[in-house]
Amino acid sequence: MSVIDPRIEARWKAILLDEFKKDYFKELKQFLLQEKRHHIIYPSGKEIFNAFNCTPFEKVKVVILGQDPYHAKGQAHGLSFSVPFGIKPPPSLTNIFKELKADLDIPIAESGNLTSWAKQGVLLLNATLTVRAKQAGSHQNKGWENFTDAVISSLSENKEALIFLLWGRFAQNKTSLIDSEKHHILTAAHPSPFSAYSGFFGCKHFSKTNEILNKNGLETIDWKLQ
Repeated sequence: MSVIDPRIEARWKAILLDEFKKDYFKELKQFLLQEKRHHIIYPSGKEIFNAFNCTPFEKVKVVILGQDPYHAKGQAHGLSFSVPFGIKPPPSLTNIFKELKADLDIPIAESGNLTSWAKQGVLLLNATLTVRAKQAGSHQNKGWENFTDAVISSLSENKEALIFLLWGRFAQNKTSLIDSEKHHILTAAHPSPFSAYSGFFGCKHFSKTNEILNKNGLETIDWKLQ
């Protein structure tokens, strides 16, 4: 089997090197190669590790955890909740923008591309990094969760005073991977239309994040999309 050498930012690669060598990751790679022979996979291969490349390890200040990439054509580009320029924001992202407007009076953006957040230190991490076209959840339990759990654990162990925004039950189940003595954990309902009114709207996570960063002497996040 060929050596696994992913296109991922150098510090991340060094930290995650042991994961790439494990049997589960080798099996995951074989699964993805097989999938690509028969199906369309999102995001594109060069964008699978986009979250890591946009937010180098040393720059991470905030983590927003999603579950799956979007599975419709053109939507997924490797950043949780984000879509490329020119793609209509999906409902969950629209609700994120509504909360931003209510919280910080930031006008609702036409673009759903969150790259500017990522470049400021917001790691937009999905638990599963790939998906088969039009089949939500199709790449769950294939190994990605082992990898992204290791990412969360590495951040918890090697960084200080990170802010984890955990929206919905799935994200909140990752709390056990985070040292709450070292880091800040903010929880709310998921921004999906099915749950946004059950505690996402009104959570004020964006202003709370900046209050924590400011208190810690760190540069705050400009949540207005560039």
